[in-house]
Amino acid sequence: MNKTIIAIACAAFWLAGAAWAADTTSNAPQYGRWGFDSAGADMQGKPGDNFFRYANGRWLDRTAIPADKPAVSLRLLMTDRTEQRLHTIVEDAAKHAGKSPATLQDKVGAFYASFMDSARVDALGAKAIAPELADVRGATTRDALAGLMGRTTTDFEGALFNAFIDVDLKDPKHYAVYIVQAGLGLPDRDYYMKPDFAKQKAAYRAYASRLLALSGWPNPEASARDVVAFETRIAESSWSKVQQRDPVATYNPMRIAELQQLAPGFAWPAFFDAAGLGHVQRVVVGEKTAFPKLADLYAHTPIATIQAWQAVRVADNAAYYLSQPFQQAYFDMHEKTLSGQQVDAVRWKRAVHAVSGGDCAVGERLDCFGNLSWGVGQLYTAQYFPPASKAKIEALVDNLKATYHARIEKLDWMSPATRQQALRKLDTYTIKVGYPDHPRDYANVVIRSDDLIGNVTRAATADWHFYVGRINGPVDRSDWIMSPQTNDAYNGTLRDIVFPAGILQAPIFDPKADPAINYGAIGAVIGHEMTHGFDDEGRKIDADGALHDWWTAADATAFEARAKKLGAQYSAFQPLPGVHINGDLTMGENIADLGGLTLAFDAYHASLHGKPAPVIDGTTGDQRVFLGWAQAWRGKLTDDAIRRQVTSDPHSPRAFRVNGPVRNLDAWYQAFGIKPGDTLYLAPADRVRIW
Repeated sequence: MNKTIIAIACAAFWLAGAAWAADTTSNAPQYGRWGFDSAGADMQGKPGDNFFRYANGRWLDRTAIPADKPAVSLRLLMTDRTEQRLHTIVEDAAKHAGKSPATLQDKVGAFYASFMDSARVDALGAKAIAPELADVRGATTRDALAGLMGRTTTDFEGALFNAFIDVDLKDPKHYAVYIVQAGLGLPDRDYYMKPDFAKQKAAYRAYASRLLALSGWPNPEASARDVVAFETRIAESSWSKVQQRDPVATYNPMRIAELQQLAPGFAWPAFFDAAGLGHVQRVVVGEKTAFPKLADLYAHTPIATIQAWQAVRVADNAAYYLSQPFQQAYFDMHEKTLSGQQVDAVRWKRAVHAVSGGDCAVGERLDCFGNLSWGVGQLYTAQYFPPASKAKIEALVDNLKATYHARIEKLDWMSPATRQQALRKLDTYTIKVGYPDHPRDYANVVIRSDDLIGNVTRAATADWHFYVGRINGPVDRSDWIMSPQTNDAYNGTLRDIVFPAGILQAPIFDPKADPAINYGAIGAVIGHEMTHGFDDEGRKIDADGALHDWWTAADATAFEARAKKLGAQYSAFQPLPGVHINGDLTMGENIADLGGLTLAFDAYHASLHGKPAPVIDGTTGDQRVFLGWAQAWRGKLTDDAIRRQVTSDPHSPRAFRVNGPVRNLDAWYQAFGIKPGDTLYLAPADRVRIW
């Protein structure tokens, strides 16, 4: 199953969920009198000691994490509302769907109905994946096993290498096939290699044994032990997530013959043929030095072990859609053990997620495979995305873009030559709001109300064929990689900054809130995405979308010194005792947060056109900008979810997405009277100023 995300940089508001739509019958904002819930703040504390708590403390104290979630936040409250709305959409659609529906609405309804038919799903048990398991048992050669791995894009099999199709970073007018390392069932290689995760690794071995037993695999305990040992060797051969963040190091174009020479132990022709890529002559290899190690591991691992590993991968990837014993095992491992969630979500919520895709574009959840997300997005935006919101966001975007232009022109560390190229790149960005201009065509996708597993694989196959079918065509600049109902935003390989309808809701955007709050929330998000084009990864892409070093050596050195200084600040943060943020892994997102909030503050002042900002309930406009940013991140996670995030996610935990940027902004010190001795205080010379 290919879970690779096709994007240069993505805001990825982790565990965010979808959207809340404002009550159009009231003139009041969703939160407080002017868009900020002051009742949830703890303004008795000192803003300079912990600004995140200052803005959110009382809410944090009184709000418990629900048993069926690994986190709670204002953003997850948006999820609950959107789930209810999507529930209504799919329930209504299911009422009219027949066994083999023809219209988009009816197909959505039939997919949902197939998930909700728990009696049929439970009766099938492992029979639902019997064809895949039979293929695994019958794959007694390495060529045959490599062929099964090639099916990962359209079925439930796993692979040592994942393939995806995206814009060619050195030829942005064409697409390329990318091949990257894969093969792990746990979130990151550290789970296999660091003693801190011994408990999770042991639980994973028990989970693998449980899946094999449910699947009727012989000697499940011994086989599971071999599987985890195999994955441990995969982890030892793999690149770290920090290494994977380098777009230069991970761009290694080569002919298929060169790939075979690089990694001769793997049956590449069988892999590509099964993936529908047998006609491809050139690929871009990601983790180049890992490939020969993984191929050699494949060549020397007993076939019986690889078969058992593949059986685990099939069952793990399909478990979300299988009978209760599989689903319970899946929940116990992925949600409870890895994220600290105590109770599984009710079935209708899981069904809504299965058909709509949920937050699939920003994560790598196993249940994000094979859905009708773009079709659901069409139905969702038709009801819940008003044109007025689109117009207001477009105006904010224009203001932020002009502000960024002005800041680049005045940067004291950037030379004229680099500045000219930076301004040119900024001007080439396309801002996309709400939903794609061209809806996805589901006319040929067969959906049946009595075939859940088939629906998943047929939807996945249609999605993969969509991407394969355009390999030789021109790049579609209007394309999206994130469905409209997603509560997120991203900066992609098309030099596009995308704000789906799902994120354009309170507390991120409330058309009835004070403008300063909106600038601190959605304004900073817009700025965040713009900054991604110039962070430590994005700066290596030029105005034409090509991987190209367009910076002077002196400018690159100046930028890297400032970025390193920011990274050191974040690496000192401890979300849990002894658990530090990885300043290198989170570098791009931290730079984008700092840049986004900086731009939002300046853009708010520009929007005043020289007039003084009003004082509301004793708070100044400047204070409200920062409070808007802090409120947008109001929430908390279980300890296990934090450990998982710090290990494998390029985003810092919530509190540090607030405290980290503000302590580097002079305006925050002035707005709240921050003084030496305050915990977050940094001397002016120690504050990082990049964009």
